[in-house]
Amino acid sequence: MFGDRIPASKRVRFRATRSRSHGACGLDQILAIRTFVRVAEAGSFAKAADSMNLPRSSVSKLVQDLEVHLGTKLVERTTRSVTMTNEGLAYHERALRLLADLDDMDGTVAGSRSTPKGRLRVDIGSVLANRILIPVLDDFQRQYPDIDLLLGVSDRSADLIGEGIDCVIRGGALPDSSLKARKLCELDYVVCAAPGYLAGRQAPAHPDELDGHRIVSYFSASSGKRFPLRFQHGDEKIERPASIGIAVNESTAHLTALLAGLGVGQSFGFFARPHFQAGTLVELLPEWKPENHALHLVYPADRFPNPRLRAFADWAATVFEAADARRGAGATDIIHSHG
Repeated sequence: MFGDRIPASKRVRFRATRSRSHGACGLDQILAIRTFVRVAEAGSFAKAADSMNLPRSSVSKLVQDLEVHLGTKLVERTTRSVTMTNEGLAYHERALRLLADLDDMDGTVAGSRSTPKGRLRVDIGSVLANRILIPVLDDFQRQYPDIDLLLGVSDRSADLIGEGIDCVIRGGALPDSSLKARKLCELDYVVCAAPGYLAGRQAPAHPDELDGHRIVSYFSASSGKRFPLRFQHGDEKIERPASIGIAVNESTAHLTALLAGLGVGQSFGFFARPHFQAGTLVELLPEWKPENHALHLVYPADRFPNPRLRAFADWAATVFEAADARRGAGATDIIHSHG
């Protein structure tokens, strides 16, 4: 990707040729263009320098040299951020197309004689990482030993462009038109509680009977807003606010709270069903479920997927297919499907 760290061999070659004119079509100009694009995406020289593993002074000099070569100012610098000029915006748009074509050209030629290689940053939610992806990552490593995978695991919303992330595996709607998505699967929800919580309480037979029950809910880490419980039976839909009980903002902790008997909540089916079989959780309201939760692999729309990302996307599609609620998969199927 355009935010990849620059290989040491290319950095050495650049330093060896700095005395030459930057207007020449050698590696200097390509590196300067990549650096400008990364600065524009990150919104600061410091973030761009960190993501490219270069000193901040080198990043600033590369952009400055590019501006001298073009004879125009591309960015307006402040102490904390950078803003693109009109010329910078136009140049950025064309630079993205140029680098996408260059990466695709290199990947096509390299792919004919070697496996994908290099750094790949992927962000994914906690439960998806721990229950689906990580247990079978040895299969990905065997197939692609030269890919250096950085796996960011959390339930927060990731800034793909600003953080130099190649892709995220994300659920729900995708309103941002600057992103492209590949659907991986659909996940279903179940309503459940621990037997200890239900002891001495009347199990609800309808969502309206949740009044008086403690709810283990999920809240947004960014806004602090609790997500309501949603139910559907045929054409009837019910939404109940989650205002009584405990709320967490991480999916594994949410299930732990349910197992601890803190209340009633909705969890992913693949995550909860092994606990139904073990008797540590009890399914409630099986006829009342929300719509399935679509899961996507998401990447910036203005980037052409490089060979590393294409390889990971194809591999992840087969892994998450085993979790698709439409085929009735359980957690055991997921973990062992690539074993």
